[in-house]
Amino acid sequence: QVQLVESGGGLVQAGGSLRLACVASSSIVSRATMGWFRQGLGKKRELVAVMTSAGSTNYADSVKGRFTISRDNAKATVHLQMNSLKPEDTAVYYCNTQISRNDYWGQGTQVTVLS
Repeated sequence: QVQLVESGGGLVQAGGSLRLACVASSSIVSRATMGWFRQGLGKKRELVAVMTSAGSTNYADSVKGRFTISRDNAKATVHLQMNSLKPEDTAVYYCNTQISRNDYWGQGTQVTVLS
């Protein structure tokens, strides 16, 4: 069982920045792909960014060039640096990892971008 706890969400003006953090309860995540997803009001949950244990990354087209995912395996932590935020980035952001075919999710952190 792995627990994920997100933090760092908040209210920000368009063009601003936020840095999200996700801390895992187990260092086993250092060998797993970790990612960030988001779900806007009335919308489906969508992939934002993922990073494999080897450091390969993949981003949604809508955030490329603005968001950066990083991880610190020693601290079982993954970050999402979000720059040049837009109102359409408003959503609940969730941390995710998959271990032994099980999906683990955090409780989510709200990001609200004001126009």
